Amino acid sequence: MDNRAYGALGEEAAAAYLVRQGYKIIARNFRAGRMGEIDIIAKDGDTLCFIEVKSRSSYSFGTPAQAVSIQKQAAITRIAQVYMQDNRYCDVPVRFDVVELMMDREGNIKNISLIQNAF
Repeated sequence: MDNRAYGALGEEAAAAYLVRQGYKIIARNFRAGRMGEIDIIAKDGDTLCFIEVKSRSSYSFGTPAQAVSIQKQAAITRIAQVYMQDNRYCDVPVRFDVVELMMDREGNIKNISLIQNAF
């Protein structure tokens, strides 16, 4: 399985997991020009959540969440601001979460976890 398909499978699993946790998915793969994209935007109660999904097949390079660098966090924050302006969200609580998945290269999920307020 190539990396793009592997990542897409991880995002599908993450979205289903979030729905089971009570999140309401609002958007997926929101792109703001060349700034990048946010994997999942959802509501958790009244809180607007911007969620990065990271999938890995081993811990060779650390946990999946450790792959969300300071630069990636800054990009997600900027893209979230664009989304909020475009969709007229103001005075709503906002949170940045990470869903990390451990999957084998065939796409079988071994572990999935949610880190709320990841950054």
